[in-house]
Amino acid sequence: MTQTERAAAFHDLHDDLLVLPNCWDAASAAVIQHAGAKALATSSAAVAWSLGAQDGNMLDRGLMLEHLQRICAVAKVPVSCDVEGGFGDSAADLAETTRLVIEAGAVGVNLEDAFDGALRPADEAADRVRVVREAAEAAGVNLYLNARTDGYLLGAADFDDAVARAAAYLDAGASGIFVPGVTDLDEVTRLTDAIDAPVNILTGPGAPAIPALKKAGAWRVSAGSSLAGAIFGHVERATRELLEVGTYDELAGPRSWGEMNSLFG
Repeated sequence: MTQTERAAAFHDLHDDLLVLPNCWDAASAAVIQHAGAKALATSSAAVAWSLGAQDGNMLDRGLMLEHLQRICAVAKVPVSCDVEGGFGDSAADLAETTRLVIEAGAVGVNLEDAFDGALRPADEAADRVRVVREAAEAAGVNLYLNARTDGYLLGAADFDDAVARAAAYLDAGASGIFVPGVTDLDEVTRLTDAIDAPVNILTGPGAPAIPALKKAGAWRVSAGSSLAGAIFGHVERATRELLEVGTYDELAGPRSWGEMNSLFG
């Protein structure tokens, strides 16, 4: 499948509910793909942790791209990349990030409208969406641009602002809108009714089940960093059992050496 075909396929997946158990390296991508995921999407937090960095626009772009290239190399399905705030404040930096992500093999991106714990002005954030769209067009790829608005995530939930930002981002070239930080089904329904594009909801422990989110109008559901957090938590539990008890119960039911090895090559 060519990159053009993968981009078209990724867009088409948003015609129905798309569930994304987010990956962070080639191994997690291969396992998630083998389990039946129709697409792969990176979690910026999980990628950063796996590389020894904090989340929150702290990771070096070159390191992120190396990881993305490895993920795309094992992928047989479309790949979307979380580019956080774009790895640079200038339009030139943002355009270059877009070009490099596409060059690595991705056909989608998430772009945040917050930086340093605060929302960018809406017109500035919309301009940045426009930069990404124009860079993707220059690269000849119909990138799926998932524009993220972080008001709810920052604890400053403002329905009217989220909807206004969504409209501005869609006018600037966004393909869909990501509203992390909201899982209340009534609020999800209000948002999906008011936003004229696929709405992405961030899920995890304590959130409504995926069928309920679909009924509320969500067309894309992401696990974000919660899958990586669960895996790393299991690693800690298994390690403590080995070190403190000397038993192996937490190691029961793993993928065997042969099963893991068969996912590559």
